[in-house]
Amino acid sequence: MFFREKREPGKDFTAAYLKMSPEERRERSENFYQTLKKCTICPRNCRVNRLEGVTGQCLAGSELVISSAGPHFGEERELVGPGGSGTIFFINCNLQCVFCQNWTISTGAEYGDSITVEQLAGLMLSLQNRGCSNINLVSPTPYLCQITAAIDQAAGQGLRLPVVYNCGGYESVESLRLLEGFIDIYMPDAKFASDATGARFTAVDDYFTRLREGLKEMQRQVGDLEIGPGSIARRGLLVRHLVMPEDLSGSEKIAKFLSEEISPRCAVNVMAQYYPAHRAGEYPPLDRRITSAEFTAAREAFKNAGLRLL
Repeated sequence: MFFREKREPGKDFTAAYLKMSPEERRERSENFYQTLKKCTICPRNCRVNRLEGVTGQCLAGSELVISSAGPHFGEERELVGPGGSGTIFFINCNLQCVFCQNWTISTGAEYGDSITVEQLAGLMLSLQNRGCSNINLVSPTPYLCQITAAIDQAAGQGLRLPVVYNCGGYESVESLRLLEGFIDIYMPDAKFASDATGARFTAVDDYFTRLREGLKEMQRQVGDLEIGPGSIARRGLLVRHLVMPEDLSGSEKIAKFLSEEISPRCAVNVMAQYYPAHRAGEYPPLDRRITSAEFTAAREAFKNAGLRLL
């Protein structure tokens, strides 16, 4: 099926956070700050006081910790222009997948650097000045308090780029509602089509339940993916689906859910780059790469569902 791109002229584009008043941005950020006193930022609901340095199950405490920041040219082409996607990689993660390909930065702050909110705002502005197409927040979930405060500060200093929320798909609807207006593009993973499979390979037992809730809220906020000048995304939902051995990810069920409950125009990147990483060797069949037949079958499932394949 052919989809006509919805284009919007660059001069007419306004990032979502610029449509909020500074007072509203600061109030939302303060709400996240209060959440950290008894942390319920993600569905794990650890309820620890992170402001006192106690770490939750995501391993994040009171400090904002990042691994790296810079232009990235390996993202979806809809995110990468001549200057790349302005990625900021955050340390720690609420999923702790046994096959995590970024496990060195998702499992502990010893691989990152602590920075302030002011420094994070400065990084965003620096990426804009370097010609990046967007601000791409990678694994941001544990740090929503600091991120929203940094976006507020950067907006006051001239930030104009769309913000991408690049996450694992395990989000709290309540937190997503507080995020509304800060995020232009949601880019979640859709890892598994059942809670039971998710429980085998992550640290949570309700992955698909929370994924469904979260994707519905993301779609409500930003709608289908919109493309602007230079074929670069400006707003909307873009779902990533990593094909896994023996269809552990449940591709057909994910495709059916997206088509019927999210949008028949939902943009999806079906990814073939799975390889055994971290502790995957302990969990057959995750101990091998996928076959070409497995990838073709998964992609056909999304194609047959009529979805918008990137």
